[in-house]
Amino acid sequence: MNGLLLLIISVVALTIAYLLYGRYLARTWGIDPARKTPAHEFEDGAEYVPTSPAVAFGYEFASIAGAGPINGPIIGAMFGWVPVLLWLLFGAIFFGAVHDFVALYTSVKNKGKSIGYLIELYVGKSGKRLFLIFVWLFSILISAAFADIVAGTFAGFDAAGDGIKTNASVATTSMLFIPAAIGLGFLIRKRKTSDLASGIVAIDVLIVCIVIGILCPLFLHKTAWLYIIYAYIFISSVIPIWTLGQPRNYLNSFLLVAMIIAAFVGVVFTNPKIEIPAFVAFNVNGSYLFPVLFVTIACGAISGFHSLVATGAVSKQISNEKYMLPISYGAMLMETLVAVLALIAVGSIAYGGVLPKETPPVVFATAVSGFLHKIGLPLNVSFTIVSLAVSSFILTTLDTVARLGRLSFQELFSIENGDGKGSAIIWIMKSKPASAVCTLTPACLLAVLGYQNIWALFGAANQLLAALTLIACTMFFRKTGRRIVMLLIPTIIMLIITFSSLVIIIKDRAILVLQGNAATTIPYLQMGIAALLLILGIMVAFSCAAKIMEKTEQFPQETAD
Repeated sequence: MNGLLLLIISVVALTIAYLLYGRYLARTWGIDPARKTPAHEFEDGAEYVPTSPAVAFGYEFASIAGAGPINGPIIGAMFGWVPVLLWLLFGAIFFGAVHDFVALYTSVKNKGKSIGYLIELYVGKSGKRLFLIFVWLFSILISAAFADIVAGTFAGFDAAGDGIKTNASVATTSMLFIPAAIGLGFLIRKRKTSDLASGIVAIDVLIVCIVIGILCPLFLHKTAWLYIIYAYIFISSVIPIWTLGQPRNYLNSFLLVAMIIAAFVGVVFTNPKIEIPAFVAFNVNGSYLFPVLFVTIACGAISGFHSLVATGAVSKQISNEKYMLPISYGAMLMETLVAVLALIAVGSIAYGGVLPKETPPVVFATAVSGFLHKIGLPLNVSFTIVSLAVSSFILTTLDTVARLGRLSFQELFSIENGDGKGSAIIWIMKSKPASAVCTLTPACLLAVLGYQNIWALFGAANQLLAALTLIACTMFFRKTGRRIVMLLIPTIIMLIITFSSLVIIIKDRAILVLQGNAATTIPYLQMGIAALLLILGIMVAFSCAAKIMEKTEQFPQETAD
């Protein structure tokens, strides 16, 4: 198999999926361009902000396209390129894009509220609290992991103390993006610039920042960058979204799209050969294709984190319902294209069927910069730009998850008795600064102490979140008389995948403990967290399933229908 043919097949499949299945879902569910969206109805200048579709798309895409679409396919390639490609395409079209669209759709139809609100509405406050605790803990885990990864890409010195110019240049450019994004935010918000004008400004700013970054690298150690990153995302998570988070994601989206185009052109002109087998085995080094492949490859196929972005932020920015399809379903398919390019990248630099040993971001940057070098771009420049794009993927996701974790913590402590009264502690805990501190402090400690100890559970936790989101949305559709068949199948399959993965993790860790091979407390910790996730998932799933099967009077549908 050659990379160009694999890319063509993917582009054709994703394009047809959007034009046929995506539009079919929009027609079936009901889209009303005349209906007032939550962004207009509850506009507050902080969270609820009517936003142009281009900026909203940029925010969504830059937020969801983190390390996942690069890491997952490159790691999953150990099973061969065929199972990876099939899961990416089939999973994205019928699972992931549907999941993202239905999460955004459901939130917009419910005043921009989170999935926790739906669970409270139909199941009760206890179910909502459990779900919000899960989301908060999940946000801490992502924040710890992604902050560590970003700090590593910024680290200006290696273990021997020698300078790493590429990392230092990436760091300079990324820091310059902050004031540039603030300026862009004020330009879009206050000056009401058009999408074309703001896009031209964004591209010009990007070029200037990249050139300055290459010429003026900033050398700092990884630990210093870790604390700088947490200071930055704390500020980003508490200030109005239009001032920094939204314009930074919009600014980065141009860089990310440029990277996709560059990688696409590189594959077209170099036509790399895929040097890994089509299929290796169902059992590779003790890892079984099912369910390992389906929790390893999350972003690019289906990812529960996307529902947090859709319901926690983007649903409050949608200016018109007609933009929901491209901003959700479309952004997910574009992320799948990134994942396909990552698969081609790892396949092109594998040697004799053996996968490269470098980290997935390095593998991706090496392969893509190699493609660009073959068509005339200097290797050091292309490697720096691709590395910058990869770090931007991760940092924009980090921006978003810090805000979402803060919002989940606030919602957990919100006064729900309607009288506006509560203890001083509750009032403090639900404030923006306190919520951000309570979310980012444990994340920072986990990053410093070693998030890898529980990172093995990330895949299962992420896919469990996707399954819970799907079943909650199915419950809403059922209660409002909408068709649920396109949700039921992915919901059931994702629950089976998630529960199977968690059971295997619990079993493997239990064997280590019983055989006396647990030299540290890590297996105990992993087994305990996996058990809690399994119990939580079963409780929420059964509660929602019971409500779905109840023969109760349906709620009236919105004016959209």
